[in-house]
Amino acid sequence: MPILEPSAATPRLSENLSSSPQPVSVGRAFGRLLRDPFEHLVRRWNWKSALLSSLLRATIFFFANLSAGLQAALAAMNTELLFRGITSGFYGAFTENFREAEPPWAAALTVMLFLPLAAHSFEFLVHWLRGTQKLVPSILASVVFTALSTLFNLYAMRRGTLVVGLHKRSLMEDLRRIPGLLLEFVTLLPRLVLRGLRKKSNGAH
Repeated sequence: MPILEPSAATPRLSENLSSSPQPVSVGRAFGRLLRDPFEHLVRRWNWKSALLSSLLRATIFFFANLSAGLQAALAAMNTELLFRGITSGFYGAFTENFREAEPPWAAALTVMLFLPLAAHSFEFLVHWLRGTQKLVPSILASVVFTALSTLFNLYAMRRGTLVVGLHKRSLMEDLRRIPGLLLEFVTLLPRLVLRGLRKKSNGAH
């Protein structure tokens, strides 16, 4: 799964920073979470993820519930804003813990499987208890967003963006870098295909 490999335009984090995190296996990254969850999930609570995720997801829930009326949409938005404002910092810390894990496809698969399971089962319960009107479409939209945003967050974190630990930048610096990273992220697969076709063509000659 090459989606997290650095492109030619964006060097690997270790090429940008003099003392970047050392690569670890996915198993070792999991092991340090289990040994010291307070350090890696609480002390490194990712406020950047909490802020951005809560705002984006609250917007999703607002529009998903707007057909049920403005009051229902605002109630769903406020519930998601509070819920994600608390929990997304932990999910961001979890993702950041795997930013130097190798191989990249295994790190991506780990966060892709764990986060939706942990996040959306609890999210469903919270909104069900709160009485969110359009619960199923809201959760489905949130799941799709999680799948894409988790991959992008890991892609960005491997390049030193949206992190709160080692080599953190200011939020404004991160926001300035996000458009370029997002463009790289969405065009990565076509670029890899073109690169493979060029290699195949060169090999044929």
